[in-house]
Amino acid sequence: MNVSNSKAFREGIKDGIPIGIGYFAVAFALGVAARDAGLSPAQGFAASILCLASAGEYAGFTVIAASAPMVEMVLITLIINARYLLMSTAISQKLSPGIHPLHRLGVAYFITDEIFAVEVRQKGDLNPFYTYGAGAVAAPLWAAGTALGILVGNLMPARLVSALSVALFGMFLAVIIPPARKDKVILGLVTVSFAASYAFSRLPYLKDLSSGNRIILLTIGLAAAAAILFPHPSDEETPSASAGDSL
Repeated sequence: MNVSNSKAFREGIKDGIPIGIGYFAVAFALGVAARDAGLSPAQGFAASILCLASAGEYAGFTVIAASAPMVEMVLITLIINARYLLMSTAISQKLSPGIHPLHRLGVAYFITDEIFAVEVRQKGDLNPFYTYGAGAVAAPLWAAGTALGILVGNLMPARLVSALSVALFGMFLAVIIPPARKDKVILGLVTVSFAASYAFSRLPYLKDLSSGNRIILLTIGLAAAAAILFPHPSDEETPSASAGDSL
């Protein structure tokens, strides 16, 4: 590992620590659902290390508990986790064009909502070792939280388990608030996204969609509107630059 990769890996670990702590708390509550589905701590650990998705895992555990067919589990997990297709597409644009395919697979494996959020904040091309550093902390804590939740989760008061599940949302706010304070456009988009998300959960027909599909619709709609209404300055040729080129 060269100096640049080593530095990126350390930065990833630094940013991955708060994500991992939030994951551990949420996965602890998820472990209760896994235990109700009949999974052992080892099985819960394996499920979480192979599927870094809280909603997808919860749906999978629910299907297992209901003794539903395997095909139903595959379909419901695919639908709920469909938003990661959009995230993968976005992150692929931040990777160097000549990057090895194995690095692309490695980065894709670690894509989660929170890791995606810290990845897109990186300036320039995304170094895959940054993702590996963040994932090296977040993924094991996510899996360990699930296993521990299976072991002792049901022994804890329900209020405490519910409180732990809020930790991830607080951590996600910590990711989006700093840039929102610096940029009014981002602040406006965040506010609109909150309002739209609430509306989608209440409006007829839209509320019947899965949370994953609602997220996909909101992401595409808001991202397209933001790109049209507030294009990034670097994507446009400024008058001063054109004048300078003509001299």
